Amino acid sequence: MDDLRIEQLVIEYSSGGYAVRPLDGFDLHVRSGELVLLLGASGCGKTTLLSALAAILTPTAGTIAFGPTDVTALSGRALTDYRRHTVGVVFQAFNLVPSLTARENVEAPLRVAGIRARAARTRADALLERFDLVERAHHHPADLSGGQQQRVAMARALAHDPPLLLADEPTAHLDYVQVDSVLSALRSLAAPGRCVVVATHDERLVPLADRVVDLTPRQEGTSRPPERVALDPGEALFHQGDPGDLVYLVDSGEIEIVRALAGPDGGEEVLERVSPGRYFGELAPLFGFPRSATARAGTEGATVTGSSVRDFRSRVDGRAGAGSPPSRG
Repeated sequence: MDDLRIEQLVIEYSSGGYAVRPLDGFDLHVRSGELVLLLGASGCGKTTLLSALAAILTPTAGTIAFGPTDVTALSGRALTDYRRHTVGVVFQAFNLVPSLTARENVEAPLRVAGIRARAARTRADALLERFDLVERAHHHPADLSGGQQQRVAMARALAHDPPLLLADEPTAHLDYVQVDSVLSALRSLAAPGRCVVVATHDERLVPLADRVVDLTPRQEGTSRPPERVALDPGEALFHQGDPGDLVYLVDSGEIEIVRALAGPDGGEEVLERVSPGRYFGELAPLFGFPRSATARAGTEGATVTGSSVRDFRSRVDGRAGAGSPPSRG
């Protein structure tokens, strides 16, 4: 039985000319038979991670291994075989072919792989029966409910009986009635011999999971003493991509907010210079995002005070009408 291991994974891409790292040094170990939930808001890297696990996207650094296979090193025929036989993907938007029936949609990956028509149909019928869809086998996607379409998509993802199943926001388009059957189906798929990784922002899935990996931890509910930090000239307070739990107020000196540029030459751009009395770095702890830029002291150094979200909000509420606009990061 194969386990999934992710070590020091880095994924970087360009957004508006800037280098963005939704995942930076990410580690995860999923054991055979486990259902692991990647929980987090949009933009935290859930879908990006699933794309890397499916070998659709190539990581910038780090390794993804499934059993003895180094997924990040695959190419050519080996890569095709991995995508076809090792990993199954349930897409957020179902991605069913509108002109095909439910049965034909499940048959499709089998026929593409060269499986004979009779064997493909037998396999498709068995999967449709597993997901209680036999009576809908001859219906087209437009004639199916959202929950039924999602179950057809799950059946299709299992066509080759893959030992690794990935599901991206499987309940995103479903109402609470339709969700029930999809949740039951998901839970049944995690069994010895198969790893299931689900990316979602839907906390209704939490009780189903063997383990939850929160990609956007928030600190709003905690309060702690303010942290005063003295920075030497050019010293970084935090880096782009770091997790963030504090909002900072500049006491003295100046803080430069800097963002890395994409491209082979790299480089950076100074987005803003934050002067005394202004605050910065509120987006990461408020919304659970990674730091969107690097914050460092200016040429003469700086002193800042960091506060938890709760304390920051109390301070801003107390200064209503007298504060300065927020900064970035």
